[in-house]
Amino acid sequence: MSERVVPEPERRRRRPTKHGVVLSRELIVDTALRLIGQHGAEALTVRRLGAALGADPSAVYRYFHSTDDLLLAVADELIGLAQAGWQPTGDWRADLRAIGMRIHSAYQAHPQAAVLAAHRTTGRTHETAAVEAILGVLRRAGFPDREAVRIYHAFVDQSLGFAALDAAALALPAAAARADLEVWQASYARLDPATHPHIAATAHLLTADMRSSGYPYALELLLDAAAARLAAAGHAGTS
Repeated sequence: MSERVVPEPERRRRRPTKHGVVLSRELIVDTALRLIGQHGAEALTVRRLGAALGADPSAVYRYFHSTDDLLLAVADELIGLAQAGWQPTGDWRADLRAIGMRIHSAYQAHPQAAVLAAHRTTGRTHETAAVEAILGVLRRAGFPDREAVRIYHAFVDQSLGFAALDAAALALPAAAARADLEVWQASYARLDPATHPHIAATAHLLTADMRSSGYPYALELLLDAAAARLAAAGHAGTS
């Protein structure tokens, strides 16, 4: 999809496509998200989108300048899905935990798109709302601004990093995913205690724990660290 800007007044198509729908940015993004889930990154072409929409592929240019423009819209949609329905409770730990788990769940629901989009910065509506919400939680909790920004950065990178990692695992072919899990039982659980005493001592725990995401525990570690820093900041402010 090459760069091609269609003047704003010409962007909206009012006539239904041959599938009986009227094109919109939202419909194109939803269709792109579905196609990426079915076919991976190669689905993000105007030809595939046009076929799925029942429209001439060039119609996509009325709404998006390029495939990267569309990918950023898909990335922003994932952020929007993670935020949908969230409301702050006033308990900063509970609020951050809920946001983090929502991010992780939304990306797991769309693993192919998550692999493509988790590392992108969109600057669009859903992303800016998420940044505002998370910083609001931290600042209202009493974190100094510099600390709030640093915790925001660590929190978001941790959430998206695990989301992308776990999404990549989900996107593996089933046989490859099974083989990866079996390594813990077939290889690690059989290592000689004489050469690998620490693995041998914990092999039964490793085999069980590595079957699920490490994100919930990692999130609690981050929240514990943030709470300790908030307490320290409070003491520093009263000393």
